[in-house]
Amino acid sequence: MKSCAAVLLMVAVLALAPPLFGGGKNENKASVTFHLETEATDNPKMIFPQMIGEQTRYFRRMPEIGMKDFVSFIPFPSDTSEDFGIVFKLKTNAMNRFAAVTAANQGRWLIAQVNGRAVDAVIIDKQVNDGFIVIWKGVTPADVKLLDEELPRADEVNKKK
Repeated sequence: MKSCAAVLLMVAVLALAPPLFGGGKNENKASVTFHLETEATDNPKMIFPQMIGEQTRYFRRMPEIGMKDFVSFIPFPSDTSEDFGIVFKLKTNAMNRFAAVTAANQGRWLIAQVNGRAVDAVIIDKQVNDGFIVIWKGVTPADVKLLDEELPRADEVNKKK
């Protein structure tokens, strides 16, 4: 009987633990991630397929770059003017990591996902070491509005300085 009471007490403590220990902290409302192409033979739990043109390509589930890596952003109208592109300024550690990834993976695809949807993909043709990463198309006005709640615009960062 004592062990049953101990188990119930432990379950109650564990159920209350997340709010007590920071589990209730705010989640990002917006999500932007960049995923590197990989081989179709990789662990199926660690990759996802995506059509690029007429061909299925496979990408790592674990992003190379994500929300935690951005300092600021600037949206711009895409070539179609129906949606937006975005330039993200990377933090220094992310800039160095991205430079290494792009140097080592030339000829592979990099896909951008915004709020869980694939919006754009590019072939890595050279090392990128300028501290910026770009989504060229596919971002909706609603996506930009969510990003405004998460990140400052580049001109706002400059005004604070």
